[in-house]
Amino acid sequence: MKKRIAVTAAVAILLSAGIGVYLGMKPAHTTTGVTKSWSVFNDATQSIEARVNDLLGRMTVDEKIGQMVQAERASVTPKEVKKYMLGSVFSGGGSFPNDKQSDSTREKWAAMVDAYQDAALSTRLGIPILYGVDAVHGQNNIVGATIFPHNIGLGATRNVALAEKIGAATAEEVKASGTNWAFAPMIADPQNAKWGRTYEGFSDNEELVAQMGVASIKGLQGDTIQDLAKPSKAVATAKHFLGEGLTDNGANQGDITTLTEQQVLDISLPMYESAVKAGVRTVMASYSSIQGLKMHANKRLLTDALKGTGPGQLGFTGFVVSDYNAIQQITKDWEGNPVSGLRDQIKTTVNAGVDMLMMPAIWQETIAHMKDLAAKGEISQERIDDAVRRILRVKFESGVFEQPKTDPSLASTFASAEHKALARQAVSESLVLLKNDKVSGSPILSQLAGMDKIFVAGKSADDIGRQLGGWSITWQGAAGDTTPGTTILQGIKEVVGDGKTITYDKEGRGAAGHDVAIVVIGEEPYAEVEGDNLNGLKLSDVDLATLANVKASGVPTVVVLVSGRPLIITGQLNDWAGLVEAWLPGTEGGGVADVLFGERDFTGKLPIRWPFYAESYKPLEPGKRNLDEGQILFDFGYGLTKNEPSPPMKPVPLKPA
Repeated sequence: MKKRIAVTAAVAILLSAGIGVYLGMKPAHTTTGVTKSWSVFNDATQSIEARVNDLLGRMTVDEKIGQMVQAERASVTPKEVKKYMLGSVFSGGGSFPNDKQSDSTREKWAAMVDAYQDAALSTRLGIPILYGVDAVHGQNNIVGATIFPHNIGLGATRNVALAEKIGAATAEEVKASGTNWAFAPMIADPQNAKWGRTYEGFSDNEELVAQMGVASIKGLQGDTIQDLAKPSKAVATAKHFLGEGLTDNGANQGDITTLTEQQVLDISLPMYESAVKAGVRTVMASYSSIQGLKMHANKRLLTDALKGTGPGQLGFTGFVVSDYNAIQQITKDWEGNPVSGLRDQIKTTVNAGVDMLMMPAIWQETIAHMKDLAAKGEISQERIDDAVRRILRVKFESGVFEQPKTDPSLASTFASAEHKALARQAVSESLVLLKNDKVSGSPILSQLAGMDKIFVAGKSADDIGRQLGGWSITWQGAAGDTTPGTTILQGIKEVVGDGKTITYDKEGRGAAGHDVAIVVIGEEPYAEVEGDNLNGLKLSDVDLATLANVKASGVPTVVVLVSGRPLIITGQLNDWAGLVEAWLPGTEGGGVADVLFGERDFTGKLPIRWPFYAESYKPLEPGKRNLDEGQILFDFGYGLTKNEPSPPMKPVPLKPA
């Protein structure tokens, strides 16, 4: 008995002395060359909650506040990450290593993120950071990455297995570049295509959004929380909570005035319930408002509906992050009290339920206010502990304590042939055939593979940047050769092969004498703000001029529309024998040619209703949608095959006043 007591005492002495290898216990990370002494929190054999409790109990208030703040790369140095003990860093759209797009390579991203990670690991407790990026259709921030179709195109595929594979491929490329947190997927149901983020949504149908969102989350994170710790998995984000697709007139960062808070919950909360059940670990709050109350200040939704454990509540155990500078838009709290000034805005949003504050440039001021609010009890220690507990939980679950830095073995996955083939498949499955008139007795799309003289026109036929759309290398995206890829024209040449004539003229001149004209037109790249209500959803003057040139030739025309949403084509549709919606296909334009001229058939179905006019949209009404049946040109779920001729066109209604 005495001998056993003596041995037990010896073990206790060894443990207290920090001999971490005793009894096979795993030491902490050693990536900075310094091994931390053994403790529960840095022992991967302990339970997640035990590790969280142990680490939280060791932290000072300043360390806790640091974990709650996220800074943008351009405004924070690694030394500052160490000094202020920050919990997260992120890169906004177009925020490159060394502020140079030419440095936006996988290798330089990995080196940059690892430098921030080294700084975090050298703090007293060595808590690693989460590094976030808007990886909304691949690791779309990096030149050379595999860029998949935007979500609206994936919604057209209806293929949840494909969406999961794309999520997994995205996670691999995110992790291969050093980052570990994807601000994706968007769980929104855009009801008005005038919204500039329409293409980030899978559909305007909540059931389809939920199905595709769950698949994307599982692809990014894995099937279970335990899978998230695998080196190839990344933390996912369900965004933006809640109701952003329901704003009046599709206004970005807008208000919802025609629905009550409960009606918004009834429409949108089930999508998030699916995401939470799928294990999503972070949720980003929305810029939008309901009846004038900003979501970042809505405690009833952020704390009660999302995190609560009562009937009808979701019991979310991850953490809520704010959106880019959204906190500064708060003007009142959830009880209707006026809010003014950054200090009160921070107080309001944290007490409402936001756990991590995305404050790109004013993060130091944010920390100072947080310290003052905590010292004066205006944000309680209990609330701070709850936020930090949630953040630490996700960090432990993600495996970042065990593998904080870039895993070199993932480099081979970046822009791999396998990922590019997956992207090409996604492009093919996303195409929706909207019109397929008979020409010489047969549907026009059934004849393309047998035609010998093919004319190609349009500004979007040979332009990678236009294929990508927004959130591609930069925030708004840009036309031109912004990253390596295959254009639609290049894909057509590859698939059609030798022995046939392919003529290209961007402006559509010289089509006469050809068997068919493929006219590839569509939107300029954009994201929210720049893309909101862009040109009333009309075709551009450049596209209309190209179409007029081709029409004058008398050659049957098949239009391929490259857009992130329905465009208004009511006045031009009768001029075209065929119409294909290609969405924003990404880097693998060959997937378009595989269907037009190859053996693949059209399988895509519309994920969103297509109006006759931009004015067809009306205010959302309780229990209804915002498009009358007679104002819908092509309905949700519509899509033809090559051998399926177009049905009679619907009567064109009067344009609403």
